[in-house]
Amino acid sequence: MVDDAAAAIDFYQRAFGAREDFRLDAPGGGILHAEISIGPSVLMLGDASVGAAEKGAFASPAALGGGTSVTLHVYVADVDALAQRAQAAGAEILQPPTDMFHGDRTVILKDPSGHMWVFLTHLEDLSDEQLRSRLATAGL
Repeated sequence: MVDDAAAAIDFYQRAFGAREDFRLDAPGGGILHAEISIGPSVLMLGDASVGAAEKGAFASPAALGGGTSVTLHVYVADVDALAQRAQAAGAEILQPPTDMFHGDRTVILKDPSGHMWVFLTHLEDLSDEQLRSRLATAGL
């Protein structure tokens, strides 16, 4: 949930190349429900002030004091290009694109709505043994 779903959708389109697939406007204004696609992933969002959110069922990161307990993980074809586009659109890069021990190149960012994202590009398949060995030496 976000405080301005229309602005968030606009940001996701500019930053992540999202496609808006569906939008249901609330009778009193705002977006009750929307669906966007980023690559093969479908995400649902809406205004935190509309519908069930008014009953306290949903809250935006801003309503939680700027924090969030959720991080969205999405695989994309080119994490470096996405990171550049996202930063230019206003995302805060928390970890620049980095090759990780688990075989993915990963960027971590925060969007203007306060949501945390991890975008990944898969680099290599690892056996369980390789993954555990790399984790042991990753210094985490």
